[in-house]
Amino acid sequence: MTMPVLEVIAVHKNYGAHAALKGVSFCVEAGEMFGLLGPNGAGKTTLLSIISHLLEPSAGEVRIFGQKVTPNGLELRRQLGVVPQELAVYGELTARENLHFFGEIYGMRGAALRQRVQEVLAAVGLEDRADSRVATYSGGMKRRLNLGAALVHRPRLLLLDEPTTGVDPQSRNHIFEGVRRLNADGVTVVYTSHYMEEVQSLCRRVGIMDQGCLKACDTLPGLLQKLQSVIRFRIPHVTPHLRERIKGLPEITLRERAGDLLEVECRDVKATLPRLMTVLTDLHLALVSLETEEPNLERVFLDLTGRALRD
Repeated sequence: MTMPVLEVIAVHKNYGAHAALKGVSFCVEAGEMFGLLGPNGAGKTTLLSIISHLLEPSAGEVRIFGQKVTPNGLELRRQLGVVPQELAVYGELTARENLHFFGEIYGMRGAALRQRVQEVLAAVGLEDRADSRVATYSGGMKRRLNLGAALVHRPRLLLLDEPTTGVDPQSRNHIFEGVRRLNADGVTVVYTSHYMEEVQSLCRRVGIMDQGCLKACDTLPGLLQKLQSVIRFRIPHVTPHLRERIKGLPEITLRERAGDLLEVECRDVKATLPRLMTVLTDLHLALVSLETEEPNLERVFLDLTGRALRD
């Protein structure tokens, strides 16, 4: 069995009486694109700060490439790229100068650094504005440069904390494409967001955080299997015989709502819907309305936390 790139082991973080993290544990395998989904205040940024050596945990530990993260682990830091939620680029410098600066922090010099800076500028789509001051950039361009600054030293593990906050759709797509390319090239990625569609689009495995706890951690299909599908329909009149016939269908649960509205919970809509239609036909009952609801990440989140994702 290969060693995980990242191991988060029972990590707690307290600020006085406030517990920001409450025993969070998970692993990220080499080459994985792992998503951390949760609302603002869930503890995602605190956790990434601990992983990237900026904060000490109150209890528990973090291991990267099998080594325990410590404040003095400089060599380990060279394996990390961190894209913070707040912009960490210098407005008075050009994009090229920013990337040179961050490359030099990691010990890069000369022709190798110049070539790498040019590669990163191309990767984040800023070649045509490479020598303009960053203060003149749009928000989306600054976000793309923020990503580029984390890539100059060729990290093996990339941590992204809400990297698309406040960007236009074009820049968001460019960031998505860049992250997918990096992952395809072997970079392990931890991607945090409170946008479900981002995590669902990018990540095969997802951890759901809320109030400092990891509520669930699984592949997207695994998370969706936690919930059943719903067939919701309305008929002119609900009879006792109809109820009995529906309850006799395999692998379903009947829920009665107000008036003539019924709900059937099931694992497989495609298999259950024809059986339900047969019952209604046999009893000469006409549908007034019909809708289906498949499991999605928002429903999983609501089921796990009891509140909307963007509260």
